[in-house]
Amino acid sequence: MGKIIAIANQKGGVGKTTTAINLGAAFAVLEHKTLIIDADPQANSTSGVGFDPKNIKTSIYECLMDEVEPQNIILNTATPNLDLLPAHIDLVGAEIEMINQPNREKMMRRVINKIRDNYDFIVIDCSPSLGLITVNSLVAADSVIVPVQCEYFALEGLGKLLNTIKIVQSRLNTNLDIEGILLTMYDSRLRLSNQVVDEVKAHFQDMVFETLINRNTKLGEAPSFGETIIMHDVNSTGAINYLNLAREILQKNELTKLKASEKQIDIEDES
Repeated sequence: MGKIIAIANQKGGVGKTTTAINLGAAFAVLEHKTLIIDADPQANSTSGVGFDPKNIKTSIYECLMDEVEPQNIILNTATPNLDLLPAHIDLVGAEIEMINQPNREKMMRRVINKIRDNYDFIVIDCSPSLGLITVNSLVAADSVIVPVQCEYFALEGLGKLLNTIKIVQSRLNTNLDIEGILLTMYDSRLRLSNQVVDEVKAHFQDMVFETLINRNTKLGEAPSFGETIIMHDVNSTGAINYLNLAREILQKNELTKLKASEKQIDIEDES
């Protein structure tokens, strides 16, 4: 039975989609069968792994609202072991259409339960909101990763998100864990980045991943080619960061026998 990880933060531009597609790719190259579910109407995960959302005729929307079988629309990506359940702009309307549905918060869970045994990991890219689609994703998930940008307003809105997670834990999904807080867009040369890292670690301690996602040109380039960072440049800092994150999660979940000294790959060049 696959582990389901939601990537969530209602604040935009913090690296949710970047994390979803590249963590998924990292799991895949580490030989774990992985599915990315694009639960964002902007469909950036869909385009980020090489598919044009304009050409997507059937998406997660149809699975949620029309009970289309998800296994019939899953797409194989260019990365071995990595599949995609795509999104389309139609998902915008699902928020309104769900309101009068019975057990509306559990619709995503019903979809995922049909396919979770086919994967080791299912990564859900949530939209930058705390609406019904995001709540559905949290109800379906086993854990949640919260990306936090290493910039001035890093903690802005984080309390609201954590409160939403607590509500979901208490009322809808008692098994939901916080996998970790992930610090993104880190630049070791900037005093501000280091201050944010120190502040977040002081507030949240062991909840913060050891792995930092460095600000990296290649990470920004890769989606324009419809590629994950590992397909785009496996030797880049961004690729090494996400491989390290995958290894850290595997170690945390006791899914690998790596020694502590092998948990991370050293980065020699801050490119």
